[in-house]
Amino acid sequence: MATANRPKALIADDEPLLRDSLERMLVAAWPELEVVARARNGREAVDQFEATLPEVCFLDVHMPGMTGVEAARRIGHRAHLVFVTAFDQYAVQAFAQGVLDYLVKPVEPARLAETVLRLQDRLRASQPALNTDALIRELAEQLQRKAADRHLRWIRASIGTSVRLIAVDDVDFLRSEEKYTSIAWRDEGGEPREAVIRTPLKELTPQLDPGQFAQVHRSVVVNLRSIAHVTRNLNETADIHLKGRDEVLPVSRSYLHVFRQM
Repeated sequence: MATANRPKALIADDEPLLRDSLERMLVAAWPELEVVARARNGREAVDQFEATLPEVCFLDVHMPGMTGVEAARRIGHRAHLVFVTAFDQYAVQAFAQGVLDYLVKPVEPARLAETVLRLQDRLRASQPALNTDALIRELAEQLQRKAADRHLRWIRASIGTSVRLIAVDDVDFLRSEEKYTSIAWRDEGGEPREAVIRTPLKELTPQLDPGQFAQVHRSVVVNLRSIAHVTRNLNETADIHLKGRDEVLPVSRSYLHVFRQM
């Protein structure tokens, strides 16, 4: 239970270890702060915010589905916002030029301490959160354009003695095979094909368009356009049935939120 005198905070990050790490650092840097909500994506962040109304929100910029910047647009100036981003020169420049608070991963204690002091000053002075709607909207649009430019469009795979360029749009799903990745795709005639590449799935996933591809299991990423239907199971998991394929892909309980938010 949050006490009346303690400021409340929300932390949103799709990586549980990073979310927990930031919470531990906040406990050390700001003992009075109470973390009352934790979210794995932007939509959860908005829902948790509405339920708990924290004074401060720490939002990871790049989260699957609704990003931290998009969540910030929904929260608006009802809370003090702090963006957390992996080092991205463009993003850091965009934040630094404005009045938005931001932290760069891995979060440094000294930088976090500076941010905490600013937030404490604002809360002590009862300053309303800054109205940064226009700046956040512009940032969201520019980050979206930048992300679109870097999405993977082709995957090169060795098939027999030849090298094949597979259009990412033709891929139905990708599955981890230890150090390799199995690519299930369609050829020019629409026939299902499979190929194995040496790049691990964890390296490919960040390069895919999150609006088109979703991780549904620790070892499976699926093209949302290839899904025929999803069947819920009793044990808080699900099965994905694909268009024109016999394979049934598992959805683990950790990733079931992908379909709840859809």
